[in-house]
Amino acid sequence: MADEQDDGNGRLKRKEYEKELRRLQAELCHLQAWVKHKGLRVIILFEGRDGAGKGGTIRAITERVSPRVFRVHALPAPTERERSQMYLQRYVAHFPAGGEIVILDRSWYNRAGVERVMGFCTEEQYETFLENCPAFEKYVTDGGIQLVKYWLEVSNKEQERRFAARIEDPLRQWKLSVMDLPSREKWYEYSLARDAMLKATDTKHAPWYILRSDDKKRARLNCIAHLLEQVPYKKLKRGKIDLPKRSKKHEYDDEATLKGRRFIPEKY
Repeated sequence: MADEQDDGNGRLKRKEYEKELRRLQAELCHLQAWVKHKGLRVIILFEGRDGAGKGGTIRAITERVSPRVFRVHALPAPTERERSQMYLQRYVAHFPAGGEIVILDRSWYNRAGVERVMGFCTEEQYETFLENCPAFEKYVTDGGIQLVKYWLEVSNKEQERRFAARIEDPLRQWKLSVMDLPSREKWYEYSLARDAMLKATDTKHAPWYILRSDDKKRARLNCIAHLLEQVPYKKLKRGKIDLPKRSKKHEYDDEATLKGRRFIPEKY
């Protein structure tokens, strides 16, 4: 972005951010139409440390598109039944059908990250995952699903600032999970897990894309712009749409029949 779009502190001005976001979101609508038209199947997964900005980036992507095409899944901790299944099984159940884009807010890479660092899996399970994951993703992409993997990279200083805001701001306290504080303490353990994950799973058929996310606004714009380059699409021509007039068949005073019903008080 040009310098005149900064607010003086290096941050993007809200007006310029919203203008560019709207332009990119319009392109996402064109992408959505193309994906439906061609029956494409796409998976976009987001990984990163706690507080990296995954949720906000996903909301920026999905704000103006259909939830029936862009389906977002943030799976909770596995149930007892799911823990008895093949590890990847519960993720496969959410894979896209034709004409769908599935966004995973965290994914099977939990095993390479939080499960590894917090001791939720065995060493054998961890090593098996890193060994088998590239083959699994090759099977997925060979089957015609496009897989786009994003790692959001937040700095130590910025993560600390965001966690402090979550603690102090009642509007953000819901974001503070039981994993957030331990993840601060284990910063370098997460760094080592990240490095091992990238080394083992950054492949030609399913590469990782690293998104710097200290500046949330720029990160969201950069992510959407990059995503639009990953899935080739064309703008489909839309036929002329005429809004039909209301038919007078069965005409009656349909507002009068609501008299006496429970209306919400108009306080605003």
